[in-house]
This record gives sequence, structure tokens and C-alpha cells, in this order.
Amino acid sequence: MLENCSKPNFSPAQASDILMRLYDLTTSQIHPLPSYDDQNFYVSSTNGNEYVLKISNSEDSKNPTVIEVQTFAMSFLHENGIPTQKGIFTVTGQLMSIHELDCGFGLQKYLVRLLSYLPGKIISKVPLTPQLLYETGKMAAKIDKVLQKMEHPSISVLDRDNFNWKLSNLPALEKSLFVLDGERLQEVVKSVIGLFKSFVAPKYPYFRKCINHGDFNDFNVLVQPDNNGIYKICGIIDFGDMNSGFYIHELATAIMHMMVIHPNPIEVGGAVLAGWESELPLNNSERDSLYVLVLSRFCQTVCYVRQSLLTQPENEYLIMWSKRVEHILWDFWKLNKEHVEITWFHDAHLQQQDPL
Repeated sequence: MLENCSKPNFSPAQASDILMRLYDLTTSQIHPLPSYDDQNFYVSSTNGNEYVLKISNSEDSKNPTVIEVQTFAMSFLHENGIPTQKGIFTVTGQLMSIHELDCGFGLQKYLVRLLSYLPGKIISKVPLTPQLLYETGKMAAKIDKVLQKMEHPSISVLDRDNFNWKLSNLPALEKSLFVLDGERLQEVVKSVIGLFKSFVAPKYPYFRKCINHGDFNDFNVLVQPDNNGIYKICGIIDFGDMNSGFYIHELATAIMHMMVIHPNPIEVGGAVLAGWESELPLNNSERDSLYVLVLSRFCQTVCYVRQSLLTQPENEYLIMWSKRVEHILWDFWKLNKEHVEITWFHDAHLQQQDPL
């Protein structure tokens, strides 16, 4: 959370200077891209290539090994047929470099990487059809399956036991409830935390472990039309929330984020679930926990985004997310578990029989 770290605030001129000094690249175009707590620049160079310059926040920059493993994971996925970015080496053969700048918090260090650019639209900019939702669930499952085969000498750094966005760390949300003081949503979040502790936590021994991408949101899923004008996933980006978790966490996260951008949020779950189960059928404990885990991800997003807005009140990305997520959480909470499960599992069964 940004109360404990500094979001980078490099100017385009400073970013261009980094590109020239480290990569011998001259920019013909450079502009910022939306981001949560890092800073990203779109880069078009005079050599005709496109890139993304990614500057990690100062807190994450203290853990370069984590970012090294994330960068390795992107390459590993790319080699295994998943459309991801790849790291670009500096002129001295490095994938990462450290830069110091005062972004309002005093002089701090920021880790910088240059990544290949993936063309496409973010998934929220196109019609979210059942077919595209199915493909989203399928892609999320494929990524976690491939990551299970990944080997790296520092892979244990992905355990990230104290990582706030890890779904198993939902009880840590109690420390952030103050951001909802006096609001009806505070009681909803408290109730979801209670459900998680009493209903979901005892089932963890039966959940299957894996490495999660951890942030399957609409800004991180890119799409392009095929020859028939049907949008297909063409890129998965931003591995900054990677962590050792559970398959069911990835599915719950993907469903929650697709609900946020769908005009009829309750309709999302069945199609995403069908795509997921075409790769990884859920076991009984996972199925029984899905509803509460989706609620849990909504609660994390509401509280942590609100908390970040305390230090970034002008961040349009966060403001937009906050309003939309809070509205959907309230409506979703009013639906009971049985109603949601009947809808999702029935819709998933129908789409599994006819996956479009």
C-alpha cells in the first residue's frame, strides 16, 4: 500500500534519458500508461520498435529477487505458448537497474525494467461476450498450470506470506477497516471476513496449491479481433502480484475482476468458470468456497484501494475502480450463496456442453 511506499513519478524526459543511457534507445514517442502503484510508460523508439518502461514502486524495489522471478516467469510463460511480455537487456546485459529520485518522499530507489510491448486493447474496451469470458477463465487456468512447471533457484520468494493481496491473508484486512468508518460497507466487509475465517479457512488443506498470476484484472488482459472480427486474448501483462497460492484463488480473482467491467455482473461467473474447468475442474471444497472467495477479493479491493486514495486522491485509475467495485460488492452481498452458486454452476454446465 502506498502509505508505506513511494509511487514513482518520473517525467517523460527522465524516462527518455534512462532509455538512452541504459538501452541506447532514442524515443519518437513516450507517454504514461495507467498503473496502480508502479509507473509505466509506452515507448516508441526511432528504431521502429515499441516497448513498455516499467518503474517499480520504492517498496517493491527493495526486493529485486521477487521482481527477477516475475520477469523470469514472463519469459517462461512466453516459451510455453502464453502471450506475455519479455524483458529487454540493457547495453551491459542487465534485465534490471536501480535509479534514485525524490518523488515527494525523499530520495528513494526505484527498480527499472524495459519490457517488450504487446499490442491490443484492454478487455474492458470490447464487448464482454460469453465466449471471451470463457477464454478468460481458460487462460487463467492455463497460466497457473504452466507456472507449476517453472523452476528457479529463488522461487521461494513468491511465498510472500505477508502480501496484502494474497487471498489467504484476508483477515489482515481488519487493520484497514477504518477507511470505511461510518459506512454500510464496513459491516459487509466484517461479515465476509467472518465467513472466510469460519467457512473457507478450514477448507485450505483441500485446496490445490500453485503459483498465481494474482491480478487477472481488465487492465492486464489484452485482446485483438481475429479474421472473423471475434475478440481473442492476445496478451497477459503485469506479474507484480505473483505469489504462491491456490488455483481457486486465481479463479475467484478472475471472476471478481470480470464482474467489475460487465454490465450484468452476476452473469460473469458461469462463463469464466466453464473456461476454467475446461482446463482444471474444481474439487468439492474449491467449488463450495468460490462464492466467499469472490466476495473476499471484492473486500480486499474496496479497502486497499480506499487506503491508497488517502495518499493518491487525484489518481483517476483508483477513483474509477473504487466507485464501481463498491457498488457491485453491495449488490453481490445481497445475493445469497445458494442463488449465486445455482446461477454460476448451471451456466457453466450449459457452456461446457456448448463452449462456443
